[in-house]
Amino acid sequence: MPKPKSAYSQPTKFGKEDHHIIVVWVDNEAGVLARVIGLFSGRGYNIESLAVAEIDKKKHLSRITIVTKGTPEVIQQIKLQLRKLIPVHKVADFSRNDPKILFKELALLKVVGATKKLDKAKKLCKKHDGLILDKTKKSFVIQVTALRREIDKLVETLKPLGLISVSRTGAVAMTKGDEVFTQ
Repeated sequence: MPKPKSAYSQPTKFGKEDHHIIVVWVDNEAGVLARVIGLFSGRGYNIESLAVAEIDKKKHLSRITIVTKGTPEVIQQIKLQLRKLIPVHKVADFSRNDPKILFKELALLKVVGATKKLDKAKKLCKKHDGLILDKTKKSFVIQVTALRREIDKLVETLKPLGLISVSRTGAVAMTKGDEVFTQ
């Protein structure tokens, strides 16, 4: 069994590691992202993906979406530490197994090859409602929005067909229906 890279990621008798999507609402100002990321790196927590954007220009608020993995104790510790940071407004923890939450990731995929391979690749992408953004006789760039594991599978399937470049946003999450997360 491979040795964990961090003592924080070792399973304990209280729980096993699980993926979590942590969403943090912060003031949109210089240095805030560095403080949030520093909290993770300073304690040996890994960030699997990160998406950040301003969500309210008037209030100068940004939303940081972080995918991480840890035991229940580690996830709880991360949330407590994040809530102590200034200027964090609220922190949400979305479990991947929660049916009330939508999770998506966006990927841009570039495929280059002969017409036959390109046609086969396009058919595979259609299953994911891919949107062709650019195409030539020898290539295309397609946008796919799906779950992370679906994009991973598509990437592996497209490699033998000429996939040469991948750009991904990282996961984003939102509650379903009219429910809004409040802390």
